[in-house]
Amino acid sequence: MSAVKPATIEDVALIAGVSIATVSRALNEPGKVADSTRRKVIEAVAQTGYTTNAMARNLRTRRSHMILILAPDVGDPNFSNILVGLETEASKRGYGVLIGNTQNDPVRETDYLRFISSNQADGIILLTGHLPFGLAENQPGVRLPPMVAINEPIPNSDIPFVGVDNVEGARVATDHLISQGHREIAFIGQSPGRTVAQLREHGFRTALAAAGISAEPSFILEADGTTESGRAAAERMFVRDRLPTAFFCVNDATALGVLIALTARGYELPYEFSVMGFDDISFASFVTPSLTTMKQPRLRIGEASMDLLLEMLEGETPARREILLRSELILRNSVALRRS
Repeated sequence: MSAVKPATIEDVALIAGVSIATVSRALNEPGKVADSTRRKVIEAVAQTGYTTNAMARNLRTRRSHMILILAPDVGDPNFSNILVGLETEASKRGYGVLIGNTQNDPVRETDYLRFISSNQADGIILLTGHLPFGLAENQPGVRLPPMVAINEPIPNSDIPFVGVDNVEGARVATDHLISQGHREIAFIGQSPGRTVAQLREHGFRTALAAAGISAEPSFILEADGTTESGRAAAERMFVRDRLPTAFFCVNDATALGVLIALTARGYELPYEFSVMGFDDISFASFVTPSLTTMKQPRLRIGEASMDLLLEMLEGETPARREILLRSELILRNSVALRRS
């Protein structure tokens, strides 16, 4: 019995009705081929069982067409939609993604860098808020791979950043509370070590100042962005002589903690206290009261950041090293007019 002859690139071209050169471009440089043509080539590849010699191509070009994504927690509700945007844009351009769940562990981060050093990944998307352990800008003899940061900008770094305008979003959120008659507003989520928290606090203070309201120091409470830290911060507020009428929380997880603390004390929400979040993660519309918040365009963030990284990989100089998208005010039931 004779062996089945392996499919060739000529077979793919014949079935797809295109030239061999077009098949090669569709497989190796998909961004240069029309979507309809690329789909025909992919269907022909599936039909014939043709496989390109990826290893040989990688050795020749020193490109793996894979992107390493480093995230501190893939269970973060913000991550999934960002990942969809990342994968969608990468796939359009013929790239795949590798996901590194770092848990903020230096050993894990260093271990994931093996994908870069062994040419198994061409660039890095950072959701960690810092350069990977083991890499440092301006380190003698070290050439950093192309990188783009998402959500958390890298402090004191030239790494391009894609995310929301946190200052403007927090200003809009605080303005909404002010428009509902609130003047005594707490900020829950001060965190000197987190750039996003600092930016959102800055937006909060900017809105208060524009309205002629002084930021009350006792109304600025630390929290680390978790639900438990929001609950604990709200509990600390109740040992004070003065209480706010509204809470602006650094994110939705923190806001959930505040809602839990207030509900446990028997308050009628939002009529006795209003609560504002930020991010619009999945549970925000399902809690009671449903959470008024600022929605991040997570899908667009993923797409824009991958597009920026692939531009860098193709040798282009990014037109912008910072892309800030607008967040959207989502009105639900956790904010109400302040009672006299």
